Amino acid sequence: GKTAFSIGLAKKFGGEVVSADSRQIYRGMDIGTAKAVAEPRGTVRGTTQNIIQGIPHYMIDIVDPDENFTVQDFKKVAVNIIKDVQNRGKLPFLVGGTGLYISAIVDNLEIPEIPANKVLRDKLEKKSNEELFQDLKRVDPQITETIDRNNKRRLVRALEVTILSGRPFSSQRNKGKPLFDVLQIGLDVSRSELWQRIDERTEEQIDTGLEDEIRSLKNQYGCDIAPMKGFVYKEMCEYLEGKISLKEAIKQIKSQNKKYARRQLTWFKRDPRIHWISQNRQAEKLIKQFLKN
Repeated sequence: GKTAFSIGLAKKFGGEVVSADSRQIYRGMDIGTAKAVAEPRGTVRGTTQNIIQGIPHYMIDIVDPDENFTVQDFKKVAVNIIKDVQNRGKLPFLVGGTGLYISAIVDNLEIPEIPANKVLRDKLEKKSNEELFQDLKRVDPQITETIDRNNKRRLVRALEVTILSGRPFSSQRNKGKPLFDVLQIGLDVSRSELWQRIDERTEEQIDTGLEDEIRSLKNQYGCDIAPMKGFVYKEMCEYLEGKISLKEAIKQIKSQNKKYARRQLTWFKRDPRIHWISQNRQAEKLIKQFLKN
């Protein structure tokens, strides 16, 4: 419910939205990442501006699925956009569920500048997600408490940085001096309602053409690139390759979505700065007080 919630608040407070979703950055991955229908409108600070229900959105559809895009890349572009939004007298809303993306901005994370090593990366890419996770657990057990074990791209990068630097990846994400005054708001939804929303969204994705979208991406990029290893795309690739039935793919997608939601909750519930609310008017009250202060 983050998209509809944030659009309503942005309309009320003269806001513009900066997406903090690590999957919606990819062009062509629309239905599977639950992007809202948007109309592209040129570029701002080098990234596409999308208009969704009259509200400008950024950091959506900015790279192709086979392009490398790191947290450091996200931070650099997003900070410039947020400053641009502020300079135009608008209120920036950073919206999404990728905890590391949000922390990169809120906590001004100092992210290690370690370039990709093709030889090492190719070697790591040949391993399964579970093998990568266990390798990472041996060298950096702390990061495995929060990292998405189904996100192959992130697992590979964490191992790559750890191996090349000789230091655990988790120890290299230090917090810098805050760049912005921030109000953090979380949507408090019961587990039963959340699971129902996930089930309904999965069925809607199937009905609106998820199979065709992933078949097109498979034909263009194959199923071995990192973004295609994420949930939804991984399961549908297995279906298209005849490894599982469509019914089993849908079942697995729902299950993986719920596991991801649990990890998101674990991540965000650790942050005492987040105000958990269930209604728009609670958020409006918090924002008014925040702006007043």
